[in-house]
Amino acid sequence: MIILHIIPTCNPEYGGPIEGIFTSAPALRAQGCDREIVSLDMPTDPWVKTSPVRVYPMGNPSPAYHAWKKRIPFLRYGYSPAIVPWIRENAKRYDAVIVNGLWNFASLAARQALVGTDTRYFVYAHGMLDPYFNKISPVKAFFKQLLWWASEGRLINNATSVMFVTKEERELAKTSFWPYRARARVVPYGIVDVSGDAEAQIKSFRAALPQLGERRFLLFLSRIHPKKGCDILVEAFAKMAGGDPDLDLVIAGPDSVGAVKELQEVAAQRGVADRIHWPGMLKGDLKWGAFRACDGFILPSHQENFGIVIAEALACGKPVLTTDKVATWREVADNNAGFVENDDLPGVTRLIEHFLSLSPLEKQEMSKRARATYLTKFDMGSMAPELIEAFRTSQAA
Repeated sequence: MIILHIIPTCNPEYGGPIEGIFTSAPALRAQGCDREIVSLDMPTDPWVKTSPVRVYPMGNPSPAYHAWKKRIPFLRYGYSPAIVPWIRENAKRYDAVIVNGLWNFASLAARQALVGTDTRYFVYAHGMLDPYFNKISPVKAFFKQLLWWASEGRLINNATSVMFVTKEERELAKTSFWPYRARARVVPYGIVDVSGDAEAQIKSFRAALPQLGERRFLLFLSRIHPKKGCDILVEAFAKMAGGDPDLDLVIAGPDSVGAVKELQEVAAQRGVADRIHWPGMLKGDLKWGAFRACDGFILPSHQENFGIVIAEALACGKPVLTTDKVATWREVADNNAGFVENDDLPGVTRLIEHFLSLSPLEKQEMSKRARATYLTKFDMGSMAPELIEAFRTSQAA
């Protein structure tokens, strides 16, 4: 079986959608399922060259386009005259086509090329149908509704299935845009188990962040973005820092909206600048070294349809501190693999407070439960056959 993924970019900074494709590739390949990608990237982009999955980059080569792209916000959603004819010509080579995400030219191209054909295509919304975004940006929501009528709604409502990774994500999607007639299906989602030399990975991470030294720390690893609750995290850590003077905070990830400088200023004002570290985006052994070295993982997001970093933390046996706006919070709470609170300052403060109250033995037991939660809920190696079967069948559940 071979699957084509349509996605705006293979840049790892795009976050969960491309990370999920990359990390699950070995497990699916072992089950006889290969995958390829068509994207709006340029052939010269470094992430295209290093992609573990074959990429067909359809980026617009026009210098004028790239010049105007910096000035006109709409053009940042991408445009390429090559991708629609490429999909039309090549879709028949694949057993299934998966459209990853919405509200970009890649999804619009998929609608143009696939709707009305006999190609079996699926859509992963990746949380982009969550009504949270309509609430925080009503103006964008208005224009999205127009685009829904013109394109995205037709893509969704004509798909073989629209794939959701949790029941909660599926139910929330029903309330965002009209008309909504998707054949929805909840499918397993997870990551391949962590590998590599743990001691070497930890050593590499600490060497890359010498100011941290050998100090203990909580880890945040995701895009640094308002929806991730980084501002609340800094404030909550400042409130609780006195509870454990030997515990630092590492906030790792790409600064996608230029928020780090302001967050650093807040940390300085609160007197904890020397205890919060900003290594930027971590990949490979550095990322796994950060997970393995931390005391616990914290993700205070206001919205996450899955949160692949939650699965990664659990795979490393780390207690997870998160909010009830992360769709996988029930797995954390039901298995006592961490703590869950509201996505506000009192809630995130309580997360840290709960963690600091644990004894060493209680932390050790919670770590064991975290690892067990990964193995039963998020191990792509064991769920790969079920996921492949979902793409073989066209009936929505």
